[in-house]
Parts: sequence; C-alpha cells; structure tokens
Amino acid sequence: MPEIVVKFEDKIVERVVVEKRRVSIGRTNENDIVLENRGVSRKHATIEFNDDGPVLIDNESLNGTFLNNRKVSEESLRNHDVITIGKYNLIFNDRTEEQSGDEDVYDGTMILNTKRQQERLQSDSRDRETVRRSGGAVLVGEANSDFKEFAIEREVTTIGKAKFVHIRAKGMFISGIQAKIVREGAVFSLVNIGRRGKTKLNGEPTTNALLRNGDIIQVGKSTFRFVEGSR
Repeated sequence: MPEIVVKFEDKIVERVVVEKRRVSIGRTNENDIVLENRGVSRKHATIEFNDDGPVLIDNESLNGTFLNNRKVSEESLRNHDVITIGKYNLIFNDRTEEQSGDEDVYDGTMILNTKRQQERLQSDSRDRETVRRSGGAVLVGEANSDFKEFAIEREVTTIGKAKFVHIRAKGMFISGIQAKIVREGAVFSLVNIGRRGKTKLNGEPTTNALLRNGDIIQVGKSTFRFVEGSR
C-alpha cells in the first residue's frame, strides 16, 4: 500500500499508510493528515487515487502546495516525490517502505501516531462541548490565566494588565491594554496595541492577524487558546 512520510524540520513525525482512495491534508482535525502550522490552510490539499494513479490537488490554499519545490495546482505523483506544505515535507512512497533496524521502532511509531490521533479527537470533542456551552467563540485559559473559559461576546475584547480590561494578563512589561480581539461577524482578529513583541500568535510576535481555530495567543506571560464558534 502507498505510504506518506510526514517530516517537520527533517524529523519524521508521522507515517501514514494509505488505505483509502482520497486523503485530505490540512490544519484542522477533520483531515486525514493534520499539519499544525499557521502556513497551512484548513483544507489545504487532497491526494486522490484513481485508475491512472495518485494525483495531488491544491484546494486553492492561501500559501500554495509545492511538489519537488514547484508550486502546483494539480499534478500526478510518483514514487519518492516530495510535497511541501507550510513547514512540512510529505514524502510519497508508492509502497510502504521496510523499516531499518529493530521492527519495534516502527511499531512504536504507529502506537505514538494512534495516541496522537486519539488526543486530537478528544480535544476536538472538548472544544465542541465548550462552544455548545458558550454559544460562540471562546478563549480557553492555558497558562497564567484567571479563567478556564472566556466567551467572546463583544465586538472588541481587551487584554492587558489594567483593572478595566476584559481579560487580565500577567507580565511586568505589558501595557495596560496590550491587545484586543476584534469581532466582525464570524471573523476574529488579534490586534497588538501595546508594547511591541508582547503579543504573540502561535509563538510569533504579531501586530494584526486573523484568528483561526486552535490558535495560541500569548500576551505577556499569559497564554490562551482560541476556539472558533462554528464547530
């Protein structure tokens, strides 16, 4: 059976043995291969297996899909082709490769991947329950937070160390109002309005960025996870 080897920074993070005719790739948990990176669209690409062989299809992704360093929209796959999506490289093998060394290493990898998938499903289930309770988008307190869940109900939600902000964040060098979450219909944005570099999205300093489900917001020493309302 075909195999897709997922690499991040030249390290193998997952081996996927293909047992279906259509494999979806993207950032959200409903995909067959989940790539957790901001450069990856929700439903980024698809690999379809038809009578003429496997075909890689880009789903009009924001940052594009690359095959052997060439941007493609639809292209046939060959053995050992390298698909690049965001910061990930996916190596396509037309048949499952034998593992070198102890066979238990491969077994251990598969067990780890199964556990990882179970954790994703459990997290997704918890998020759906959180959204159901709140009725909309939610911030989940991850670290140095005064709450477990905060429903984002206002057009503008402020974050900082001042007493009057909606969400208090910890840290000596953050501003009274360090950041705000702006809601426009079903679209949410994170905007930095305080000290530069003290508002981060998925580990990177930001000034203004759209929020996507699962994004990690860090203001000073406080960390929150954004859960979108439409789940």
